[in-house]
Amino acid sequence: MMKTEPRQALRSDIPGMHRVRLAVRENPLTSNVIREEHYVPEIELSGRGWVIEEAGEIVAFAVGNLHKRNIWALFVAPGHDRKGYGRRLHDVMVQWLFDQGLDSLWLSTGAGTRAQGFYEAAGWNFNRQLDDGERFYEMCRDTAARLSTDDSNPQGARL
Repeated sequence: MMKTEPRQALRSDIPGMHRVRLAVRENPLTSNVIREEHYVPEIELSGRGWVIEEAGEIVAFAVGNLHKRNIWALFVAPGHDRKGYGRRLHDVMVQWLFDQGLDSLWLSTGAGTRAQGFYEAAGWNFNRQLDDGERFYEMCRDTAARLSTDDSNPQGARL
């Protein structure tokens, strides 16, 4: 299998990113809360995004928000999971956020989802259950640095 690497997302990638976001089976958008226009500030002003393509089609993407210190999105299209795309995107995004000088990051995800297991395997620390049932996680720069040099789990979590 050819190793597909993340590249920085462009405004022209947003339709493909949103298509992936709408296609996921877990943590689906049940309303129009997030629309394509919401991606623009996330990838151009307050953070950065990355995509992975296969045959010219976006099959996975991630967006980190520098101002809020959080993971805004990390999604892999159905049928493209278990290829390591989620982990490659995660690692590039987390490294970029920490390279900007942040000391900690946060995210929330649904309880009992594959994403929960992915983030826990990637070293995120559970902090608390939110009122809406989502699980709130944090990662410190020191944890990320230690995990990036840990050879005991060379593939890390797979999504």
